Amino acid sequence: MCSILVFNSYQSQELPRWLVDQILPTEEIQNLRTKLARSEAKILCDAINCPNLPECYSKKIAAFQILGNTCSRKCRFCSVPDGLPLKIDELEVKRIARSCKELGLQKIVLTSAPRDDLVFGGAGFFSRAIEFLKEDIGVEIEACVPDFRGSKEALQKVIDVKPDVITHSLETVEKLYPKVCSKADYNRSLELLAGAKEMDASVITKSGFMLGLGETDDDILKAMEDLRKVDCDLLTIGQYMSPSENHFPVHGYVLPKQFRDWEAVGRGMGFIGIASAPLVRNSYHVDIKNSCQVKG
Repeated sequence: MCSILVFNSYQSQELPRWLVDQILPTEEIQNLRTKLARSEAKILCDAINCPNLPECYSKKIAAFQILGNTCSRKCRFCSVPDGLPLKIDELEVKRIARSCKELGLQKIVLTSAPRDDLVFGGAGFFSRAIEFLKEDIGVEIEACVPDFRGSKEALQKVIDVKPDVITHSLETVEKLYPKVCSKADYNRSLELLAGAKEMDASVITKSGFMLGLGETDDDILKAMEDLRKVDCDLLTIGQYMSPSENHFPVHGYVLPKQFRDWEAVGRGMGFIGIASAPLVRNSYHVDIKNSCQVKG
């Protein structure tokens, strides 16, 4: 799973004032979006109107969604349309490479919705994309992968081409999986992260989850402990915001101080990098050993 949430679809009157102030677009974001819109490839940061855009772009980082924009599952938290996904566009990676060169990017995140309709869940395309981009432009690559339905062979295809970071998000706590993402499996996600370390002990692994779906402090603590048990290195924690009234409802908004408190807890557990703030998403860049600098 890779959560993709469209910020401009939120009904601002339903959000806390302090959160609305962070989400509302600024002139800087609008100018950047105009510039990025001219890019040949679809930049996810622009497509979802991400409020972290200026910070990430200043670091020459951007995220790209590959394997189309349709999901083979129907998780209740995510705004990616479900249905029959389109045929793979083999030219997609070349367009990404050209955009990286035009924008002078130094790191990219490659993410996709689950593609259970494909052999190995699209892992072969991930592998080819990473290999081509490393050879063609030499950027740092974070591969934010789906669970590949638990296929170790699929995961091995991605590990073999040595992405700099392997990301796979839990999205939520274990008890909420049946309600929030019924076609996924909490333990299968943990097994993927554990498998990545078994295949290559040097790979940096990253995961994360959202708050505000009805979890308790004990649920959050267990999720963090479970991630450390599989030697997950990096962690993101952000606020869930329902894309529409038809999606899973928000059960509460977590204050920025609480996010900072969870960051402190995670550092005490041994995570080597954490980004914990309301607007953090799983593609957010986490600086190893440095505190999260996002707003909130």
